[in-house]
Amino acid sequence: METLKAQKKEEKKKTSMRITGAEAIIHCLLEEGVNLIYGYPGGAIMPVYDELYKFQDKLTHILTRHEQGATHAAQGFARVTGKVGVAMATSGPGATNLVTGLADAQIDSTPMVCITGQVPRHLLGSDAFQETDIVGISTPVTKWNYQITKASEIPEIMAKAFYIARSGRPGPVLIDITKNAQFDELDFAYEKCTGVRSYKPVPQPDMKAIEKAAELINKAKKPYIVFGQGVILGEAEVQLKALVEKAGIPAAWTILGLSALDTEHPMNVGMVGMHGNYGPNVLTNECDVLLAIGMRFDDRVTGSLDTYAKQAKIIHFEIDPAEVNKNVNADVAVMGNAKQTLELLLPLVNENEHKEWRAEFDKKYKIEFDTVIEKDIHPTKEGLTMGEVIEQINLASDQKAVIVTDVGQHQMITCRYAKFRQSKSNITSGGLGTMGFALPAAIGAKMGAMDREVVAVIGDGGYQMTIQELGVIFQHNVPVKIVVLNNEHLGMVRQWQELFFESRYASTVMTNPDFVKIAEGYHIKSRRVEKREDLTEAVQEMMSSKDPYFLEVRVEKEDNVFPMIPSGASVADIRLK
Repeated sequence: METLKAQKKEEKKKTSMRITGAEAIIHCLLEEGVNLIYGYPGGAIMPVYDELYKFQDKLTHILTRHEQGATHAAQGFARVTGKVGVAMATSGPGATNLVTGLADAQIDSTPMVCITGQVPRHLLGSDAFQETDIVGISTPVTKWNYQITKASEIPEIMAKAFYIARSGRPGPVLIDITKNAQFDELDFAYEKCTGVRSYKPVPQPDMKAIEKAAELINKAKKPYIVFGQGVILGEAEVQLKALVEKAGIPAAWTILGLSALDTEHPMNVGMVGMHGNYGPNVLTNECDVLLAIGMRFDDRVTGSLDTYAKQAKIIHFEIDPAEVNKNVNADVAVMGNAKQTLELLLPLVNENEHKEWRAEFDKKYKIEFDTVIEKDIHPTKEGLTMGEVIEQINLASDQKAVIVTDVGQHQMITCRYAKFRQSKSNITSGGLGTMGFALPAAIGAKMGAMDREVVAVIGDGGYQMTIQELGVIFQHNVPVKIVVLNNEHLGMVRQWQELFFESRYASTVMTNPDFVKIAEGYHIKSRRVEKREDLTEAVQEMMSSKDPYFLEVRVEKEDNVFPMIPSGASVADIRLK
């Protein structure tokens, strides 16, 4: 055994090349198929940027205007492509500015590798200029992190970083590299990581659990599926569609699961959660078997856990053992990648239609349509609504666009009314709810899917958190479409203040700048719409443009998003008004 190890070491040495750690970083990225990085240079990462300059023909670096923008752009790229997004920053404030994006990627299971520079090894712990313990800071918000202090560590750690970021339940990884490790030389040879001891990214499916799940499904009178992003991450869209069609099971989605199943599919009954559809929420507490596929029973989905689906047998399809029985106890836990487990389940499931049960969803939809939806998308009042804007985007895009949303009322309205025919079309900040996400994420999404239209739908509050990233759109002529729904409020907070704080609008009224002039300052074609008669033509003009386009739509200031489940209430207590 030792002889074999020595032989492999000698062979590796013969195929290696003597280079600096900084150049090794670039070669590692190229070996992993990376051709696009978002970042912001500084002193502690400068050796890597110097090498990056020499590889411009192979590796494109996008200078964002803020490090947080780099992480969100990397997230957008990852979400639309399924590849690992890469962001890079210097030490100290550069590194700490990545933390919000890391936390967002962690909770939303987005594969990302962040590389930060660090002060030289001999200065660690001395409070040197721009020294920050980014490994300690980022530990709670990364899937894995590591500080490289020797150049010789770079190939193995970088390979491990990409493997961990993309495998199993994906997530963000941070690699901190001291400056001496960037300058020092090593004998570079790269070997992709295919496994890490004690890390089992994908549990092996248990056929007994799958057979038990099939038995429950076949006996069910009112089966119900709630699917999440695990379907998209596991590339199980075809299997999900096959299951709902064969077994006749109505299926609803979490906001991160949106687009895994065609929104117009007859078995797609809508969205669950705080601002989800009426039927999918209410009937959660009437089904007899609930299949949770690639979702984690987030509190915004379940409402009060004391009353959530207590009458139902729960079948949880999950890749991460930590999520099973965390919030909702499962009667059957089906572990593994959703694509694999659903393929194993399908032959065991009987064909069915469940017409009477599905009719219950139709009845509830009719109530919601008459009370809420019709007024949102075909309003009779004078002021423009967010819902009718989304409806126009659906029509102008033929339901084929990637839509990237920020966080707030516009996010919920978009998720409720956007129509998608293709997976990986809905990109939003789900678990963390990060305002400022949409603009840089849309840039990353467009660069990852240049053949698709990418529309960023943003509120006036979140837009101003990362508005500086318009500079990236201008510099690189990224043909993303930006729609700001301007109600001159922090709309979602204002809604809660109206409903639960006796209309005390504390710090939610916004005095906004002229957004059109700002966009024009970045040489982006711009337009403002304030009247309904101008909306259709303006959206069509935006969607037909081959260049970046900014559209501001002045919407009603005090519109609320309904339905709504009050915080801590049961899903059955959803309010229609």
